[in-house]
Amino acid sequence: MSEVLPRYALYYAPRPEEALAVIASQWLGCAPDARMHRLPLSSGLDPRRLAEITAEPRRYGFHGTLKAPMALIEEVSEIDFLAAVGRFAAGRRSFNTPPLALAELSGFMALVPTARSPELQDFADHCVIEFDEFRRPAGQEELARRRAAGLSPRQDELLLRWGYPYVLEEWRFHLTLTGRLADAAERTVVTNALRQRFSHLVDRPLPVRDLCVFKQAAPDQAFTVLERFKLGVGRPTKVEVWRSS
Repeated sequence: MSEVLPRYALYYAPRPEEALAVIASQWLGCAPDARMHRLPLSSGLDPRRLAEITAEPRRYGFHGTLKAPMALIEEVSEIDFLAAVGRFAAGRRSFNTPPLALAELSGFMALVPTARSPELQDFADHCVIEFDEFRRPAGQEELARRRAAGLSPRQDELLLRWGYPYVLEEWRFHLTLTGRLADAAERTVVTNALRQRFSHLVDRPLPVRDLCVFKQAAPDQAFTVLERFKLGVGRPTKVEVWRSS
């Protein structure tokens, strides 16, 4: 029986008091304080179906991936990893991305920047590269699961080198709002509901002020915020936790 190891990821996540975090928590049905928020019936969706649609992003927490989930190598403790992330964050500056827009990505809905951001790309690239020394290499089961999605030769090369196929030039920053929606009519209803809910947040730049470490204690558990580091500051801000129901 294989050992169950916690996984850690480097994410962007809005601060809990920010409008983006509040509205996203209402949409996903979870919040940093673990209270559940009922969604208005005006979404046009049955609440049970809406819970199904948002199950996967709710499990991972509202975020933008910078360094994909990974188990740590044996020689490194959680404290060691957090200390390294803190030093890294202290040496980075906050910045704004281009305005956000609602988009469909491979069948799921997400918020994405409307233009390429060199600062955001550089930030993500450094997260991938500089923290790879902490990553336990992916096992054959994980590699097979990633490959089942259908990877290009370059993506497979990135998977073998960095443990994740969508990094560096293959990376696209996105804030996931749904799972994959196969039915076109349902996707239209969901898109209209999202446009209404996030209307005053799109077409605005996204401030990137923190680097968050998320942790998944076991495969059947949700990711939670373990530590939030303010960019340019040598210590973490108050820890906030995002849990699913």
